[in-house]
Amino acid sequence: MTHDAKPVDSTGHSKLIANLIAQISFGLIAMTICLPSMQEWGRIFQATQAEVQLTFSFYAVAYGGFQLLYGPLSDRYGRKHVLLIGLLLALLGSVACAVSTDLLMLSIARALQGAGSAAGMVIGRSMVQDLFQGAERTRVMAYIGMALGLCPPIASIIGGQIHVHVGWQGNFVLVAVLSAVLIWTTWRGLPMLVTATAHDAHWLDHMIAAYRRLVRERDFLLYMVILAMTTSTFYIFLAGAPIVLSSYGVGPEGVGWYIMFVPITYIGGNFITSHLIHRVGERQMMILGQVAAISSLCLLLLLGLLGVNSPWAFTLPLMLLGLGHGFLNPPALAGTVGVIPALAGSAAAVAGLMQQLTGAVGGALVGWFTHEGSVNLALLMIAFTLCGLAGQLALHHGAHRRA
Repeated sequence: MTHDAKPVDSTGHSKLIANLIAQISFGLIAMTICLPSMQEWGRIFQATQAEVQLTFSFYAVAYGGFQLLYGPLSDRYGRKHVLLIGLLLALLGSVACAVSTDLLMLSIARALQGAGSAAGMVIGRSMVQDLFQGAERTRVMAYIGMALGLCPPIASIIGGQIHVHVGWQGNFVLVAVLSAVLIWTTWRGLPMLVTATAHDAHWLDHMIAAYRRLVRERDFLLYMVILAMTTSTFYIFLAGAPIVLSSYGVGPEGVGWYIMFVPITYIGGNFITSHLIHRVGERQMMILGQVAAISSLCLLLLLGLLGVNSPWAFTLPLMLLGLGHGFLNPPALAGTVGVIPALAGSAAAVAGLMQQLTGAVGGALVGWFTHEGSVNLALLMIAFTLCGLAGQLALHHGAHRRA
């Protein structure tokens, strides 16, 4: 990878990190700002809850699928221009969402919005790999994790207030404005990063070769499984929380206040990881993360089976889940892009695709079950978490054998 970016001072360094965090966070903001509105879309559009959940899944599938395209294209043609194209698509998709008149049109517009928003996630991660090294890279990933943890509560709180006072369309207008702002910050504030071998082969051959190389890496595949299952568990929470909270009498304006406690502990977990990673090591942090996540979900299930049904009985146990995910995600993210540094963009794309596809499956599964209480949601999250644990055990077993 060759860079035409000039070295930056400490102020420029901080601005660069802030810009990258904004690009990576944008897709999650666009995903979650409308969660409170989903409580009422069934009534507004005369649709079932399962049909409403598909708007979430359409976004997630496009958000993941297009990362598969953006990654290798950014490896080949440069990060900045590909990111600008993605942000323009997100702007167009957000405007289309705001003017939608039925659920089908909204679902298609959400897919376009997700397709554009995907660029920030995969290219932002790739640029972290390009611009930072070693422990600093993991530390920046932890900062990113903290920011991502803030997105769902802030977006859902703002989204709920906009829904009540302006209307659900106002949320998509806000996302369109954010898209335009990020187009400007990308153009003005991000370095141009290009590959030295950008035109050696057709872009499709380059993309296929990159993915073939990655799927032969056992460690990459296992890191990807861990990330995908963690993301799926969180998406199940995001998609199911408004329904469960509605059964407890919590409306759109209150959903974000209860959701916020889980991401806050996720931020705390990332903060702890950024400070302990040098002393504890990636393996121990990931083990602690799985223990915390499984303990959280077992407690949630137990309370549900005992009939303790209240918003706090739902929210408080899941704070431990957020902490566990904060321990897990930074080393897993660093692992995916670090296995083959030259293919960081492609690696981030594949991992992002699997995160969003499994997340979309999890979000869609939420609509297949009733949620008068937390039991069914807890069981879904436990199932995905156990799959992630299996991937982590295989990863650590392989590392032990090689040692």
